[in-house]
Amino acid sequence: MSWGTELWDQFDNLEKHTQWGIDVLEKYIKFVKERTEIEISYAKQLRNLSKKYQPKKNSKEEEEYKYTSCKAFLVNLNEMNDYAGQHEVISENMTSQITAELTRYVQELKQERKSHFHDGRKAQQHIETCWKQLEASKRRFERDCKEADRAQQYFEKMDADINVTKADVEKARQQAQIRHQMAEDSKAEYSSILQKFNREQHEHYHTHIPNIFQKIQEMEERRIVKIGECMKTYAEVDRQVTPIIGKCLDGITKAAESIDQKNDSQLVIEAFKSGFEPPGDIDFEDFTQPMKRTVSESSLSNSRGDGKSEPKFGGKSKGKLWPFIKKNKLMSLLTSPHQPPPPPPASASPSAVPNGPQSPKQQKEPLSHRFNEFMTSKPKIHCFRSLKRGGGGPEDFSNLPPEQRRKKLQQKVDELNKDIQKEMDQRDALTKMKDVYIKNPQMGDAASVDQKLAELAQNVEKLRFEAQKFEGWLAEVEGRLPARTEQTRRQSEMYETQNTSAVNNCAQDRESPDGSYTEEQSQESEMKIPVTEFDDEFDDEEPLPTIGTCKALYTFEGQNEGTISVAEGEVLYVIEEDKGDGWTRIRRNEDEEGYVPTSYVEVYLDKNAKGAMTYI
Repeated sequence: MSWGTELWDQFDNLEKHTQWGIDVLEKYIKFVKERTEIEISYAKQLRNLSKKYQPKKNSKEEEEYKYTSCKAFLVNLNEMNDYAGQHEVISENMTSQITAELTRYVQELKQERKSHFHDGRKAQQHIETCWKQLEASKRRFERDCKEADRAQQYFEKMDADINVTKADVEKARQQAQIRHQMAEDSKAEYSSILQKFNREQHEHYHTHIPNIFQKIQEMEERRIVKIGECMKTYAEVDRQVTPIIGKCLDGITKAAESIDQKNDSQLVIEAFKSGFEPPGDIDFEDFTQPMKRTVSESSLSNSRGDGKSEPKFGGKSKGKLWPFIKKNKLMSLLTSPHQPPPPPPASASPSAVPNGPQSPKQQKEPLSHRFNEFMTSKPKIHCFRSLKRGGGGPEDFSNLPPEQRRKKLQQKVDELNKDIQKEMDQRDALTKMKDVYIKNPQMGDAASVDQKLAELAQNVEKLRFEAQKFEGWLAEVEGRLPARTEQTRRQSEMYETQNTSAVNNCAQDRESPDGSYTEEQSQESEMKIPVTEFDDEFDDEEPLPTIGTCKALYTFEGQNEGTISVAEGEVLYVIEEDKGDGWTRIRRNEDEEGYVPTSYVEVYLDKNAKGAMTYI
């Protein structure tokens, strides 16, 4: 099967067909280019999508990615990013292996096709020239033959005519001979040109044209093979990245299988666990019994002796729960005298005015009033709305629940330890550099390193001091050290009634947008305050730590519940400072403690203990 023999007369059709083949190649090149553009666009969109949902640095979203489901989603985003990279690889490989290669090949193919058809046209022109020569020779031979025939007839006519002279006859004979000779020459020439044309024609249709057409056929077949190879490459480029894409999908599947709902539930506990105990049962309040007891019978001592308590709740605090405080601890909080303290005596003699004009001998308030005042009093704390706005909390995270505080302290200790290690590594490196300078002075001055070493030493000491401070707080939270006086101070401040300014500030913060103040919000705030501020790790048997000492300036006879008698000149321990109500809590021994008027004693606070206390 050869185009030279089968299509010897289809030169024009072959020319059209080969041009169509080149157009097909160019069309395929355009298709691959558009495919690469789609791959690049798809990869870009995938990368943008992955970037859009990546967690932002130093944001709340970063904390969410500790959960296994969020970690799996993060792996999904990263794998999708790699997946997009493989589509970029597809585009690059198709561009280099198909588009660029085919573009170069098409240019070469056009040149080759042009050359072959130029040779074909040249052969066509040559055979046409030979044909024209043959036709001209043939017409000349025909004309000479006719001229010779006419000259012969004229000679015969002249020879038969008796009236014609012999000279005219001879002339006619010579003319006839000349014409015959010309006819013979034309015949010979025609015969020669005819033979030559036949040879040329044979070579043209059996040698030249078949060879040219064979080359064109081979060129066309190479084009067909080339486009087939490019299609295979097209598939192979996709197949090469399929394993990597499969790994990306396997990574997504593996990440999905790694999701642990139990672990996520545990992380939720760790994130939000406060460490408080649930509130206990509320005692039954029997209102059927008429309250006929005297004021003295309603005192705390009598109520303990009878084994009964009569806490009456006010209208607003009726539905409130006791927020995580043990009963005996609550009772101790309520024993602080609520009367104004007596002024110091006018004279130095304590017998002149033993208890002052406003002695604690006044009638004691019923216990139910104490409960109501406890529940309705506002702590010295800004509203929680202001805390949620991101206001700076205390350094020891004491505003957090115990479990959350422990986590924050542990995180702070770890960060400080890392900083210490970093500073020590720098110090070690500088020490080695100094040793090198000492051994080789030409490399540098050893004294130039001393200042930097001193700075690093100071930094390490500061960081160690900070770490020890936070480790102390951490040990306190974990129960390895006694509770600090700050807790006691915070508790006493929670129930202080002389704090109208804090109440007003909180009320303003709780106002609605139109300026009104809603009681429900106030109740909500009151309910939240104990939950945030109280520790559930109260030890009933553990005494409050001392924060200093005091010396009695006058004799005081404590007759009210919660007060303690002191003699002039007696030295006692201070366990709670004056909170603005005029009373100071002191201790004589392990079993004897109570309140005395602040003006009756001279207080010497321990600086360390006082420095450790922070007001809420």
